[in-house]
Amino acid sequence: MAGVLHLLTGPTAVGKTAWAIRWAQAHDAEIVSCDSLLFYRGMDVGTAKPTREEQAQVPHHLIDVCEVRQRVTVVDYVAWARQAVEAIEARGRAVLVVGGSGFYLKGFFGPVRDDVEVPDALRHEVERRLAEEGLPSLVSELRRLNPGGLGTLDLANPRRVVRALERCLASGRTLADLAHAFSRLPGPFDAWERRVTCLESEPGLLRQRVEQRVRAMLDAGLVEEVARLREAGLETNPSAAGAIGYRETLAVLRGQADRAGLAEEIVRSTHALIKKQRTWFRTQLPVHRTVRIEQATVASLF
Repeated sequence: MAGVLHLLTGPTAVGKTAWAIRWAQAHDAEIVSCDSLLFYRGMDVGTAKPTREEQAQVPHHLIDVCEVRQRVTVVDYVAWARQAVEAIEARGRAVLVVGGSGFYLKGFFGPVRDDVEVPDALRHEVERRLAEEGLPSLVSELRRLNPGGLGTLDLANPRRVVRALERCLASGRTLADLAHAFSRLPGPFDAWERRVTCLESEPGLLRQRVEQRVRAMLDAGLVEEVARLREAGLETNPSAAGAIGYRETLAVLRGQADRAGLAEEIVRSTHALIKKQRTWFRTQLPVHRTVRIEQATVASLF
């Protein structure tokens, strides 16, 4: 057994950054970010990235590690995170993983990559079929290859459907067979004890925090930030361009939406994300403790 990984998560705008810094200072810890947007240089305002002053209080890792046009996978993230964790422990310090990106958080609790290799030619062919035949055609093909059903696959998500079809075609196996084999693989952090705390807040207070955050982002120059990032290649990275705050602002810059309704649209999208996050944390993560920020203390977090 290696050391202990403390993971602090919770919905957007609940206050993870402030509580993480307090806990890290009290426990001689360094922070490993688990936010899928903090990787990108220049995505500062719209991500509520920890400020330079906050990062100066406690060492932070995996923030500003790549350009906005670079796509980052969960495999990339886990490799980076493991390097950071091992380096922190080598310095004799505690590790605090902080973030609300559920898919990346899940990488601390199981495998993230199987042995299915998808040839480039097959990948291009499936993408061509999606463009020319549409999503329903790919879903029909998946159903044919999986007579036992498609489980919980999100059939309205083109990216998920494409990846599932690629893996079935490349391996000659069903999704159920692939999932069973995947579940038996070792996880990259199995040697660590992992303790997860989820921050929560009274719904009315969280709604107020979201509205305040969105107003602060717009006042701090969110529209101008997105315009700069657009020139740097933001729109070539679907994950970054589709992030809340960025996609709504891009719509305004493209002339597809009215700037007057921008704040309201971002708030609406954020509340929808929070609902999804809560479900994910409850069903996909082994949360050991849930702490309401109204009663939280540093000692109560873990």
